[in-house]
Amino acid sequence: MELKEYIIVNIDATFDGNLPFKSYKKKVKKGSVFTHFEQLEKKVYFLNEGIVQVEIKSKSEIKILDFFFKNSFFASYSSLLSNSPSDVCITAFTDCEVEIIEYQDLMAAYDSSLLANKLGRIETEKLYLRKVQREKELLTKTAEERYILLLSNHPQIIEQIPIKDISKYLGIQPESLSRIRKKIIS
Repeated sequence: MELKEYIIVNIDATFDGNLPFKSYKKKVKKGSVFTHFEQLEKKVYFLNEGIVQVEIKSKSEIKILDFFFKNSFFASYSSLLSNSPSDVCITAFTDCEVEIIEYQDLMAAYDSSLLANKLGRIETEKLYLRKVQREKELLTKTAEERYILLLSNHPQIIEQIPIKDISKYLGIQPESLSRIRKKIIS
């Protein structure tokens, strides 16, 4: 789904197809970095196809903070909103097709477009709810429950993301995830 279609389906069924900001499409190869650690984020991305991985540094290792799947907006939001260096690295986990919106164009559209404001509000609310849900899951669910939830929300993950990366995302050791998977299968 492209951004214009996404807006019609999810934001405003009366959308006429004229975006209130400029955007451009780009194909990105697996392993390419959208945003490096310490880079100032200046773009917002809409993922037409593929999977994107967001990593964060902890004291001893790199951890997977999130995955984004097609029909999702992504960026280093803390960098974008605070105009500070990114504390995450965003990488194409698979080959991707994205639509890119320059942050300055989006901000200008907010000044003149109800649609841009509605899109921004709805996507910010979705992102907030997603982050709150993830935080609650990490604090209240067992590793097995988190894995089952992940599979129910994103069944394609098991086919496209290696176990070592799923375990990093869930905050457990790969061996523990293997035991959980064996238990669920049997």
